[in-house]
Amino acid sequence: MEQPICPKCDHTKVVKSGIVGGRQRFKCKRCSYHFTVNKIGKAIDKYYVVKALQLYIEGISYREIERILGVSHVSVMNWVKQYKIKAPESYDYRPTYKVLNHTELVKFMAIKENLLDTGMLITELGDKFMIIKWERFKNR
Repeated sequence: MEQPICPKCDHTKVVKSGIVGGRQRFKCKRCSYHFTVNKIGKAIDKYYVVKALQLYIEGISYREIERILGVSHVSVMNWVKQYKIKAPESYDYRPTYKVLNHTELVKFMAIKENLLDTGMLITELGDKFMIIKWERFKNR
């Protein structure tokens, strides 16, 4: 096994210091910091990461994304930070969304009033579809 490096001070002189949760624990000889390596976390499918970031770019809040996709709003915030996603510049509009199955989507699209004077994005959510609508132009 490769010798671990202290995550706090980047020192290479560390010693074993017990086992925590089935993982080896280490102690830094320079700063006395205790740490473990090879963290095995619960990975979230990249599909949900991409969908969460798409929804964020469209102006959907972290909490709404959490309710829609079922992933933690903290995870969404971390992904936004990790991938350096910029928030929408204009909050003059408030996007609205609906989650529909295929039959409901077809009926929705058949109604002409749903298609007039609006911007719309349709994205797949597993076996359903999400429609995000916002005003195309807003008078200031």
